[in-house]
Amino acid sequence: MRQKLSEATVEIVSDSGEGAQKAGQTFGAVSAKMGNGVWTVEIIPAEIKPPARSRAGASGIRVRFGTKAITNMGDHADLVVALNEQVLYGRLDQKAYKKGTVVLLESKWATDGLETIRTQFAEALERFEGEGLRVIQLPIEAACGEHTDNPRVGKNMFVLGMLCHIFDRDIDKALNEVKLVFGKKGEKVVAKNQQLLRAGLEYAAKNLDLAFHVPSTASDEPKLVMNGNQALGLGVMAAGMEVVSMYPITPATSASHHVAGSFHKMGGLVHQAEDEIAAVGFAIGASYAGKTACTITSGPGLALKTEFLGLAVMAEVPLVVVVVQRGGPSTGLPTKVEQGDLLAVLYGEPGDAPKVVMAAATIEECFHMVITARRLAEAFRTPVIVLTDANLATGVQPIKRPELDPEWLAPPIDQSPWPKGLAPYAWDETTGLSPRPVPGQKGGEYVLTGLAHTQGSKVAYDPESNERGLKMRSRKLASLQQTLQTPEVHGDPEGDLLVVGWGSTLGAIEEAVDRMREQGHKVSSLHLRMVSPLPLGLNEIFSRFNKVMTVEINYSDPKDEGPYASGAPRRRSQLAWLLRAETLVDIESWSRVQGQPLQPLQVEQALLEVLEATKASAGGKSPVTA
Repeated sequence: MRQKLSEATVEIVSDSGEGAQKAGQTFGAVSAKMGNGVWTVEIIPAEIKPPARSRAGASGIRVRFGTKAITNMGDHADLVVALNEQVLYGRLDQKAYKKGTVVLLESKWATDGLETIRTQFAEALERFEGEGLRVIQLPIEAACGEHTDNPRVGKNMFVLGMLCHIFDRDIDKALNEVKLVFGKKGEKVVAKNQQLLRAGLEYAAKNLDLAFHVPSTASDEPKLVMNGNQALGLGVMAAGMEVVSMYPITPATSASHHVAGSFHKMGGLVHQAEDEIAAVGFAIGASYAGKTACTITSGPGLALKTEFLGLAVMAEVPLVVVVVQRGGPSTGLPTKVEQGDLLAVLYGEPGDAPKVVMAAATIEECFHMVITARRLAEAFRTPVIVLTDANLATGVQPIKRPELDPEWLAPPIDQSPWPKGLAPYAWDETTGLSPRPVPGQKGGEYVLTGLAHTQGSKVAYDPESNERGLKMRSRKLASLQQTLQTPEVHGDPEGDLLVVGWGSTLGAIEEAVDRMREQGHKVSSLHLRMVSPLPLGLNEIFSRFNKVMTVEINYSDPKDEGPYASGAPRRRSQLAWLLRAETLVDIESWSRVQGQPLQPLQVEQALLEVLEATKASAGGKSPVTA
């Protein structure tokens, strides 16, 4: 008899190179195609090839799936398949498991030829049982070895079969997904992996008493199952851009891989430059020629692109820049998530360099924001930066299949004669906007410069020309700001606490807020997609709440700790810093920089602490009525 669940969270963890991520991605895709809500999070070691059986080198994936839509990785895993015991330690330290989490643990290490390994295994079992985990030892590799000569390579599909039995997955969909994954490697490879999947399913049916069913919701709405980087690539093509120029950098690289697979069929070009500086220079050159180009990078690449981004602002050349954030500074945590580039994107260039900055909160938004970015870049003659992060980049989720709209596409290059006497920067005094000449337009020839210049693009050092140029470039953002809709509040429009977030924290924040509202707490949330310029109406929204705080994945000094215990000034997280400056509201901040996505439970506990502290300072009364 299968136990019915509304959702489940599964992890597969192993040494790097054992295919855990491929197995989990396939499991997630099968679940999504069955009609379940799905969210995946890859567990990627910082090193390219960490030592085997390394506690810090765990490689794998988490798959959360349910009857309803899933928007984040959740709190604790319900079931884990571990191909050695050492890789579980780091996950325990990250509080990924709970008492009662089932661990299907490879048992071969208990009889390994090295005494050191046997001792490690025994010690691990004692630790896991002490933590309340339910450990089931299984000879996974030996069982898989009955069906292949190389079980180390094949056991990921064997594990996939086990999970398909345990969670009642559609075997036909699973077999077909294996065919899609391995199809390019030939029929023999596909057949072997399908055989291993069936073997794993049969093994679990005979040897495990674990049987669950997570109902799926049938939908006639066409959907795509993809990660954020794939959505970015699809968005580039849907926007009608024809050039993507980039240099490989984790975790942004797979976006260019996705584009490169089919971009040429549409007449597009993926240019892999010799470095990040050359990549953005190439993109600016292509944009200047008339077709807005895109460059995709991560934090360290953004740092190298800084000078060229200043040039694009000064010369008013449209450009789309996608920044897939990771941990920093310097090389930092190249495979882990962080939201540490917001202020760098806004203020990284020397001088005043205003630009449009958006932050995608979902995988679907990764698609649509690139399209919007191209249109804004051309309308406002400016760089537009789209921020995503490692959580969105690798997370897989079913999204509504977009219906392509011809209006998304870039228009043809205007080659009509340039109006006689019209300056190349004929700024409108109200909006700061100006028409854009492109090479080839008769009469529209001008010298592009990164120096301060007049509206005629003549180098100018006089005070009036410099200040007018700065004013007009800033005025463009003010004009855009007037068109922005005020963001909607998730929950009641007033209350004790408003939580403000941005980027991929959306799902965890809203799930935490919903839990607290069910408990009777007067908590709501607001999520920002446009961060430069900020939408109007924020002060009015903030005024309806007793306290406003941000929740982010970047560093902030902890309140009431160490030198800050006396109330000394401290560093806030980045959105909090920005909102405090823009609204003059005393906005608090809570953040975590642990290299992993936020868990709803983490956020919920933090919000409860804030409410309790606020209530205590109000003399035990409700903050709103105090």
